[in-house]
This record gives sequence, C-alpha cells and structure tokens, in this order.
Amino acid sequence: MGRKKKKMFRTPKIARRQARKRRSKLAGRREREFLYRGYKIDELKAMPLVLPDDDPGICIADIVPAKVRRTLLNGLPREQQHLYDRVVKSERTVRTHCRSMYVMPAMVGKTIAIHNGQKFVEVELREQMIGHALGEFAPTRRGVTHTGVGVGATRGSKHVALK
Repeated sequence: MGRKKKKMFRTPKIARRQARKRRSKLAGRREREFLYRGYKIDELKAMPLVLPDDDPGICIADIVPAKVRRTLLNGLPREQQHLYDRVVKSERTVRTHCRSMYVMPAMVGKTIAIHNGQKFVEVELREQMIGHALGEFAPTRRGVTHTGVGVGATRGSKHVALK
C-alpha cells in the first residue's frame, strides 16, 4: 500500500521567500545599461578628453578620478598619446608595454595585449574598466604554490613521516 502524503501548508514566511526567489530570477535576466558617473557609454565616447579653460562644456577629465584627471590636464605623455591614437584607430589587437595608460571611453570594445614582464596578456576593454590603468589587468606576479611537507626543504624535515 502506498503511503499517504501529509499536506504541507505554506506559511507566510515561506511564501515571501518563494516570491523573492522568483523576483530575483527575473531581475537577473534583465540587462541593465551601463552608466559611468551618470553618463551612457555613447555620451562618454562623444566627449573630448580635455576642454580649453574658456569652454564651459563637460569633458572626460571632469568625471574621472583625481589621478587620471591630473594626467589628462597635464597632457598625456608622448608614449601614452601614441598608444591612445593607435588603439582608437586600430581594428586589430594592439600590443603594448605601456602599463600606466588609463582606459578611456574611446578605447572600450577594443582588444589590447598588455605585457606583464614575461608575455603579452590579451584584454578586452569593457565599460567597467574606464579610469583604471592597463597594468591592473595583466598581473606581473603569480601566487606561490608550496609543495608538501618534507620534500627536501631542510635536514629536520627528513624525519617527518610522508604519507
């Protein structure tokens, strides 16, 4: 004979939890448009990097963090200006050793190969990277992986039992 199932009643707490779960799944599917300091990526790409002092408009230098702003207002160094021009014009991957260059809105969507001291690491530039240095996306150090106990480390470790 089959066993009768006991009917479970949904408490209000369980009902709220299930409704919250359904809502979170719906919200996860919706793709939100990216905003950087309140501006859409198309608006950012249309802005100039720096404006003359007498122009009251807004530029990229007005909305990026202070360190990037100072770099832009002083003028990009020759190496960075050359890289910026190459990246904006190029359709292919651009290789660079210039890790101190900041990601600008015009560079979004391009692929850059950044040197990490050993090899070039290919990075696709996304909207979330604006204002960050290229070197942040190509780490120069790897984590240390230690071996097990007593693998020729010291003389004292030879008495440690190995499994």
